[in-house]
Amino acid sequence: MSSLAFRVAHPQSSWRLIAFAALGAMVITLGAKIQIPFWPVPMTLHTFAVFLCSALLGPRAAVAAMLTYLGAGAMGLPVFSGSPERGIGLAYMVGPTGGYLLGFLVASGLVGWLAKGRGWLGCAIAMLIGLMVVYATGLAWLAIFVPSSKLLAAGLVPFLLGDLVKIAIAAMLVSGAARLKGAMK
Repeated sequence: MSSLAFRVAHPQSSWRLIAFAALGAMVITLGAKIQIPFWPVPMTLHTFAVFLCSALLGPRAAVAAMLTYLGAGAMGLPVFSGSPERGIGLAYMVGPTGGYLLGFLVASGLVGWLAKGRGWLGCAIAMLIGLMVVYATGLAWLAIFVPSSKLLAAGLVPFLLGDLVKIAIAAMLVSGAARLKGAMK
C-alpha cells in the first residue's frame, strides 16, 4: 500500500495531517470562489476542489480538510461561494445550500475511501457516488426552502452537466498524479 492517498491518510505525525487539512481547506475555498460563466447559473469549482482533494488526500485528510473549511465558514470567514468579504457564518450554513455542504463532508470521506488506488474510471465512479450523496443531502435540505415542483430545477438540473465535466477532469488529474508518482519511483 504505497499509494499517495494511503500515505497522506495515515500521516506520520499529526502536524502532517493538520498541514494537509489546511491546504485542502484552502483549495476548497478557492474552488468555491472561482466562478465560470455557465448557463443557466454561474458554475463554481467547489465540487471539483472537494472531489480532487478527497481522491488525492484519502478519507482521513479529506474529512479533516472539509471540517476545517466548514469550521472556517462557521466562524464567519469568507470561504463559501458567493459570501461577502466578511463572511456570513452559520446563517449561510443553515440556508438553502446547507445540505450541499453537509453532502460535501460525507462525500469527502466516501470519495477518499472509494478512489484509493483506483485508475481514472475508478476515481470517476467514486466521484459520481460522492456526487449522488451531495445531491441527495442538498436536495433534501433545499426542499425546506423550495416547493417540490421546482426542486430539481433549482437544485440539480442547472448544475449536473458542469459537475459531470468537473468529475471527469478531477479523475484525470488524480490518475495523472498517480502515474507521475509511479514514474518517479
